[in-house]
Amino acid sequence: MSMPRSVALERTLYTLAAPVLAAAPNLSPDSPVNTVVQLAGAAGIGGWVLAYKSDEPGAGRKFLRWSPLVFAAAVDVAAKNTIGWGPYCMDVLLAAGWAAAGLLVMPFSRHTRRHHRPALAAPAPAPQLQPAVPEPSPAQPDDGADQFTRQVRWLWENRGMPGRTIVVKATPHEGMPNDLSLLLRASEAGRPITGLTEEVVAAAFGVDVTDVHFREVVRQYGREGGPAWKEVDVTPDANERRRKAPTAHEWWADRIGAAGGPVPGSKFVKEVRDHARRVTHYIAQVPDEMGEARVNLHALAAALKTKYDEGRMFVTVDGSQVLVSLWDSSPLAQVFPATRELLTPDKDGRWVTGYLGNGQPARNRVYTDRGAAHGLFVAPSGGGKTQLMALHVAADALFGAVVMLATEAPDEKTAALGKHTARYGVGALYMIRLLRVLDALMEIRGEMPWEDGQVHDWDPNLPGCPYRMLSAYLDEFLSAARNGDYGVEIMDLAERVSVKGRKYGIGIKVAGQSIYVQDGFTQLLCENLRENCIPVVLKVAPKKVGDMFKALGIPSEHTPDPLPRSFSPAEKGRIERVMRGEPEPPADSNTGGAGWIVEGKQPDVLRTLFMDFKAGIDGYFPDTIATLTDHEIRELEARDLWFDWTEPPRPGEFGPEPDDEDGDDDAPKKGGDKRRGGGGKPATRRDAVTSPRQALEAIKNLSGV
Repeated sequence: MSMPRSVALERTLYTLAAPVLAAAPNLSPDSPVNTVVQLAGAAGIGGWVLAYKSDEPGAGRKFLRWSPLVFAAAVDVAAKNTIGWGPYCMDVLLAAGWAAAGLLVMPFSRHTRRHHRPALAAPAPAPQLQPAVPEPSPAQPDDGADQFTRQVRWLWENRGMPGRTIVVKATPHEGMPNDLSLLLRASEAGRPITGLTEEVVAAAFGVDVTDVHFREVVRQYGREGGPAWKEVDVTPDANERRRKAPTAHEWWADRIGAAGGPVPGSKFVKEVRDHARRVTHYIAQVPDEMGEARVNLHALAAALKTKYDEGRMFVTVDGSQVLVSLWDSSPLAQVFPATRELLTPDKDGRWVTGYLGNGQPARNRVYTDRGAAHGLFVAPSGGGKTQLMALHVAADALFGAVVMLATEAPDEKTAALGKHTARYGVGALYMIRLLRVLDALMEIRGEMPWEDGQVHDWDPNLPGCPYRMLSAYLDEFLSAARNGDYGVEIMDLAERVSVKGRKYGIGIKVAGQSIYVQDGFTQLLCENLRENCIPVVLKVAPKKVGDMFKALGIPSEHTPDPLPRSFSPAEKGRIERVMRGEPEPPADSNTGGAGWIVEGKQPDVLRTLFMDFKAGIDGYFPDTIATLTDHEIRELEARDLWFDWTEPPRPGEFGPEPDDEDGDDDAPKKGGDKRRGGGGKPATRRDAVTSPRQALEAIKNLSGV
């Protein structure tokens, strides 16, 4: 094979330049030859940089083309910095290596460059067949369409003109070699397109049915429209990319906003990541004509690769907007310590009870625009009811209110809480005496003049009030209301105070395990408390959730799903434990203090603040305990209502003494005594009549027979 002249010339130059390259730095370090060689090397490095940044092909050839100059400069610098000819005549060896590389490799950088003529002995390339230009369609005269449209028409006709249509125009999609849009027209004028389906088009192009989408053609200037026209998008490449790497909008549209999805009809707006709180917010919008968004929580959790029971996902619906908050770990499993700052009411009487599932602070209030606020706390045993009640007691005390607490049964936390109240006691007898005082105080306060000499309904923003707000806490209220001796009057007095107490700055806070009418809770009391408070419901059994919120007046469409039994993620490896015959680890019951706060028509999930009783609770309360005014106490003493309520029933306190000398002196006396605040209603026993014989005896006693 003959050698090209350019290669022979290049090799000759390498052979002649090698001795000069080795001798020049050693014989004359300041010789212009060294400067020329180093400038040539700098030019070679510049050529490398341009080749690296260029988008054109052939960068490797350009690197080889400039490499002799760069390596020559490197040999020159090395020879210049060695002592003499270097150890073992290193300068000569480097120059000889440079020449040898040029003789064996470097010439081919010029020989194999683009557009260079082939070697003389190289075989001639095989002729390439050019794609034939489709002939004009016999079904459609030549209208000057572009080549792509003519090719698609040729394919369309070879597939039998699906749906008896012809291709008016075909438009390729940029960057997607297999995607295109078709404008189709019925082959017969005046006929609608009837037989065209996604399956037919998909078969014609050899794609999936999901890659074909129809669009109606709207009539516009210069073009007809209507049922005889159809636009078709064939997008296999775009769908493949959408399946593998969808954008946020595409992912939402396919997985969540699609028909039958978790939030049907919704469109993705934006995604916001809160790194500090470790939560991701997704904001979506549904069209206004769809009304309020409908959310399937369990399906949405699955789409977000979580489980509803994990308590990591929370949804807030605001009309047509939807906020989905996905936490890294459930916020309901966290502990939010109570602080005096959080418990102190602001100028509107609001204070922080806990935190919602979306991270917002959940606030309750000590008063409303109607007067003093009532309270309603519902939770089973161990649900965090005493903790919640302690938060409210602290908030009322920090507001400056007089706080009194009565519980049906004592416990450690309630007793510790009672030390920070004006009055604390245990039992149904204590509760009825407290309620009698509240009933009397409504009358007393209704006659107390303000600084302007007039009598007003209580208003925290109106100056000159002669008395303090009073909050009375009734723990385990239903148990006391079912008491055979005092239950009827307890319920009657509670109803009365719930109706009128707010006007005199008196609020009652009822805590119990139920608010059902069938459990003894009257509908009137429930409605009065509901309208004048923000109820909190904690850890309700799943089967009772519907009935519980129905009793609170929540419509069925806003009834929440039950909370999970635990917010801790389940331990993995259950299959391995089963195979090894090992027991399951104990469940972490960490839902105390988790539940719902019902301020509006829709309950919101919350986790209440935690008050550490073991560390002491004195720091949550003011230094002094507020009490009733001297005038109020004198008026109560005049009515024989202000004394030690832990005493046994006083003679005549619950009615006149019986005439029968054989009567049981230790039994509480029934009946009403207006002088003692009984209200004129006897506290009759609900369980006194349990048999026909006892009923007959009761009738005889009433009739005096």
